[in-house]
Amino acid sequence: MIAIVDYGVGNIKAFANIYKNLDIPFKVAKKVADLEGISKLILPGVGSFDHAMQSLENSGMRQKLDELVLETKIPVLGICVGLQMLAKSSDEGIMDGLGWLDAHVRKFDELKLTQNTPLPHMGWNNIDTAQNDMLLKDLNNDARFYFLHSYFIESEDRSIIVATATYSETFASVVHKDNIYGIQPHPEKSHQNGITLLKNFGEL
Repeated sequence: MIAIVDYGVGNIKAFANIYKNLDIPFKVAKKVADLEGISKLILPGVGSFDHAMQSLENSGMRQKLDELVLETKIPVLGICVGLQMLAKSSDEGIMDGLGWLDAHVRKFDELKLTQNTPLPHMGWNNIDTAQNDMLLKDLNNDARFYFLHSYFIESEDRSIIVATATYSETFASVVHKDNIYGIQPHPEKSHQNGITLLKNFGEL
């Protein structure tokens, strides 16, 4: 059973519709009790880092999520800001991240941007597979996804990067370490490629 974490930040309905159409069991989790008996987590996110982190803290689910991910080791997929929240910190805010990954979130280098690459990075872009991963099964190496962001996750541990994208500079678009997965673009807005990726996560 997948729990789509609803802490007031993210396109919950879109994920629910996809999993309903895929006939993969899911529930929407708005409180701690909703997290009982689940085997996977999806942590969506839109907007600013601090707002997302504060919203999650206010939901009352933070401690239970830490327990499920760090102790029970259930698979979790962070999406867009949900991916960035997996890091320890972000250039975008002052709050600590979840710290599930030894990583930091930084802004695109504006000195490298041109008229053709304004912020935010918005629209369709290829992802380039850096290593084989079950999350990317049945996707072409240059599969296109929909992005909307000005920040990206960065880690000294390059082994966690399973796919990259390029927008003025190359950055991590998909990461994976142990039971923790993250994707910078929005699979729920990426048509068949996004559906395939979410199906792969549901079948892990």
